[in-house]
Amino acid sequence: MNNTIVSFDDEKLILVDSDDNVLGYEDKNRCHDGGGILHRAFSIFIFNSKNELLLQKRSASKRLWGNYWSNTCCSHPRKGESYETATVRRLKEEIGLSAKMIYLYKFQYQAGFGAEGSENELCSVYIGKTDRSPQINPTEIDDWKYISRDNLNKALEENPGEFTPWFKMEWKRLQEEHWDQIVNLKSD
Repeated sequence: MNNTIVSFDDEKLILVDSDDNVLGYEDKNRCHDGGGILHRAFSIFIFNSKNELLLQKRSASKRLWGNYWSNTCCSHPRKGESYETATVRRLKEEIGLSAKMIYLYKFQYQAGFGAEGSENELCSVYIGKTDRSPQINPTEIDDWKYISRDNLNKALEENPGEFTPWFKMEWKRLQEEHWDQIVNLKSD
């Protein structure tokens, strides 16, 4: 288990416009104040060979959506970092895994979390497949589980308020547009 702190309020995130052109850099904390400032982000969905999703419960100490279930890993490229470098780094830091990842799509969303702040992100979505066991970082994750598509859809229907807003949007699109691609992924 790796309990190294890997997320910092003052890390510089990449500010962008809706076409992903770089506009500048700002501290992560500031990017999430109020309605948020549009910045680059990514979401990773790791499946096993049974096509079950590795789901994580975000640490209760997270400023936004702490203690909510979400996709395998999500974070931000930092100043000077490509999406490819950032996704590999963060998957290792947060889940202790490496997997070949495939980029699927990019979308923009904004979601407020009461007085705590907001996500305002241009988010790139990646998928990968591995049967290796995760080694979660407890500074980032409180719990994890593999879950089948049917069981996840049932949980989302019965308790939608337990899941992050970006995850719900991404999961819907993955099923509608990319499920064959997920099924056909080769496990590392």
